[in-house]
Amino acid sequence: MADNYTFNKLKTLLKKYEAELKVLHDKEDNYYLNTPMSDTNKKTEFFGAVQIKKSYVAFHLMPLYYYPNLLDNISQGLKNHMQGKSCFNFKAIDDKLLKELSDLIKNSFQQYKSVKKI
Repeated sequence: MADNYTFNKLKTLLKKYEAELKVLHDKEDNYYLNTPMSDTNKKTEFFGAVQIKKSYVAFHLMPLYYYPNLLDNISQGLKNHMQGKSCFNFKAIDDKLLKELSDLIKNSFQQYKSVKKI
């Protein structure tokens, strides 16, 4: 089973946004956030999640799918963890990557706010 330490560190990054997002799942191996119901499209949308998989921890950040320009300045180190357009897989994580992900989440959150998804 993948590392609970890594899961909890990644979960902490997303938890900062709970007040303005909606928690869909908060379990020991799955933490999932949606946007609130938006006035523009009258539905909730997936924002981000952290999930423990068999041999890694998956970190999903959906704004990256819609706004790939958010990835323009990420480091090669973070790119090495990318799986697809909006997912990162980690077996372990260091403080440098945590800081970079924290900034990426902040920018993603602000992007969603700017287009009134939040």
